[in-house]
Parts: sequence; structure tokens; C-alpha cells
Amino acid sequence: MLTTNQSNTSSSPFLLTGIPGMETLHMWISIPFCFTYIMTLLGNSLVLLTVRLDNSLHEPMYYFISMLAVIDLIFSTAVIPKMLGVFWLYSREIGFAACFIQMFFIHTSTAVESGVLLAMSFDRYVAICNPLRYTTILTSARTIQMGLLSLARGVGVMAPLMCLLTSLPYCRTRVIPHSYCEHMAVVALACADPSISDLYSLVVATLLVGMDSVFITFSYGMILRSVMRLPSQEVRLKALRTCGSHVSVILLFYTGGLLSMYLQVFPFGLATHVQVLVADLYLAVPPMLNPLIYGMKMKQIQEGIFRLLGQLARLKPH
Repeated sequence: MLTTNQSNTSSSPFLLTGIPGMETLHMWISIPFCFTYIMTLLGNSLVLLTVRLDNSLHEPMYYFISMLAVIDLIFSTAVIPKMLGVFWLYSREIGFAACFIQMFFIHTSTAVESGVLLAMSFDRYVAICNPLRYTTILTSARTIQMGLLSLARGVGVMAPLMCLLTSLPYCRTRVIPHSYCEHMAVVALACADPSISDLYSLVVATLLVGMDSVFITFSYGMILRSVMRLPSQEVRLKALRTCGSHVSVILLFYTGGLLSMYLQVFPFGLATHVQVLVADLYLAVPPMLNPLIYGMKMKQIQEGIFRLLGQLARLKPH
């Protein structure tokens, strides 16, 4: 029986339910998700285009912001279109390989973003605590290397997890009570002991999030101490405003991720549709808000966007 189930593993698709118990409202629920996806595409593409075309933004800090924009575009595109397909077209089926590819992109993007946020905290630490050496420490080449290291780390820790998950036999019902291939919901369908993959994912999540959080907290603690020693209140406020957007994105990323994860592990008596909605919103909202946060809080990004829009307006045929 086990052999038969394992042989059918790669050929049998999964079925996504969307938001369990709210199927009749899927059309209405899809409207805000569609809006957030469009805003995600427009906002992050605009940030990327602005940084690419504005020479004054060719600095490490804006390269890191561009990396975040790319991650957000990949992260959203891996999930939202299929989610909208479930909501709009009742296209519930997702292939076995496609399901784990989607899961891989979700987890890898999360791990890479955590690494980029850590790199950004180091960038702000050097800029504020050691400004005279900033240009020698944070060169363009080193910035790209840090981004590639974050990518390699994310892929390196998630690839073994995907191998462990795809090797499990899935011989129970193929229905995933979710809008996407959520890790724990998929593992619950396995008819073999998933303890090894569970242990691996727990250790990886704890080490990645734990270590990155500790180093980020340490960096901003040192930054705050240095800022408080500055003689001028105006200079202190300027330094704090520079870090404000970074801290906002960090809090949004880690708080939302931890809330979504803990609600999946410890439901606290919440209805299933509430848990699924929280998880869906975590995937949809932060990628939309990130470019808005940078656009509102960073004067340089604002000015660059206005210059770009002005150039595009002048190019329009009369």
C-alpha cells in the first residue's frame, strides 16, 4: 500500500479550499487581495525603476531597498495569482510539484528578506556610528555580495526542507484547507511520520529568525546610543527619521510572520477561517506596504519618484 501511495505522490494534485467556511464570499474577499497585489506590483516596480534611473540613489541603502522590492514581487507573485484563481474561477487544483515550488518560494523569500533586513541594519549602523568609513566598508560590490549571501543562505536552508517534504507519501485526502500551499496544512496530509521535517523546519526558523533578530536589535541599540550622544536635536531627529522606515518594515515583517506562524501552531480557539485570513493577509499586505513606507518616510525616495514621474509626464505626446 505504501509503495502504491508513494508512486502516486508526484502525479496526484492537491486541492485548495480557499477560506474554509467562507466559500460563498470568495468573490468579495478577492477584491481587497486583488487591490493589494496591483498596489504591490506598482509600488515595488516604481521603487525599482526610481533607484535604477536616479543616479543620486545609487548607494548601498537604496540597493538594499531594491532587493526588498524584488523579494516582495517574487513573494506576492508566487501566491496571490493562484489565490485569486481559487477565489474567482474556483480553480482549486494545484499540481504536486507546483505546490512545493510555491512553498519553496514563500519560505525562501522570507529567509532572504530576513537576511536583507539584517544587512540593512548593518548599513545603518556603519552610516551613523562610523560615518567616516562608510564608503570604504559599504562599497557597491560588498552590498551585492551581502545580497547574494542572503539569497544563498535562504536557498541553502530551504532546499533540504523541500527534499524532506516531497519524499513523504501523501496518501490521505488531497484537500488543503487553505488558500495556498501552507507548510503545516500540507504536512498534515502526509501518511508517514513528518517529525524529521518538522524538527528541521523548527530549528531553521528558530536559528534564522532568532539570530537575525538578535543582531538587528543589537545594531539598532548601538545606533540609538550613538544618536542620543549627538549634540544637535535636529541632527538626532534626522538620524532617527532615516532609521524609522527600516524599523517600520522590520516590525511589520517579524510581527506579522510570528503572528501568522503562532496562530497556525496555537489556534487559541480561533475559527479556521480567521487563521487562514490572517495567514493570507500576511502574504498580501506587507509587500504592498513596504514601498509605501519607504515612499512616505524617506525624502530621497520621494524626490526620486517625483523626478521620475515628472520625466515620464514630459515624455507624453501632446
